[in-house]
Amino acid sequence: MTYSDFTLERVCKTFGLDVRQEPLFDTVEPVAVPPWLNDWLARTRPFAFGSEKARSEFLVVPILMTSIERHAYRLSIYSGQRLDAAPDQGLIGECDFLLTRTPPLPILRVPVVTVVEAKRHDIDAGLGQCAAQMVGARMFNEREGSTVDTIFGGVTTGEIWQFLKLEADRFTIDSARYYVDNLELLLGALDAVAVAVLAA
Repeated sequence: MTYSDFTLERVCKTFGLDVRQEPLFDTVEPVAVPPWLNDWLARTRPFAFGSEKARSEFLVVPILMTSIERHAYRLSIYSGQRLDAAPDQGLIGECDFLLTRTPPLPILRVPVVTVVEAKRHDIDAGLGQCAAQMVGARMFNEREGSTVDTIFGGVTTGEIWQFLKLEADRFTIDSARYYVDNLELLLGALDAVAVAVLAA
């Protein structure tokens, strides 16, 4: 069993999570889109629908990098990184993307955000995998002696994003979804996540 085998129901039952759906942020302030991102998406978005890899390269990574850039590279991004937190509990496998609260390093340290690319463009189907990776990230941090106890997550099709938060046994699914067609608000939501994890 790996992260991708988990449903949301299974994660919640296995790890005793109290799941709820409500606004994740008090307010989300729109963020100005940097010219380079507007230019990139204008040129590459028509090619982002052929495969999951295409969505990653043309949509997801540039959007994540915009948030990392806004916060002076105090977060790092890992793509396809293994996070074998608890193999005996199925918390094992590769993560599409992990954001860490460290400079870029050859080994993983302090994962704080995990992002899952929704298979078959189905956001809901990706919630279980993302929740499992968030539990795995918290276990990894605890084992490494990190004091970070709140983990954020996101499930995305590239075009649509939904954010999640794990704090103690409370697992919150944001009642809002964000769209590339309203990029300012999407970047604002990513900004809210970055501010929260950097302040923790």
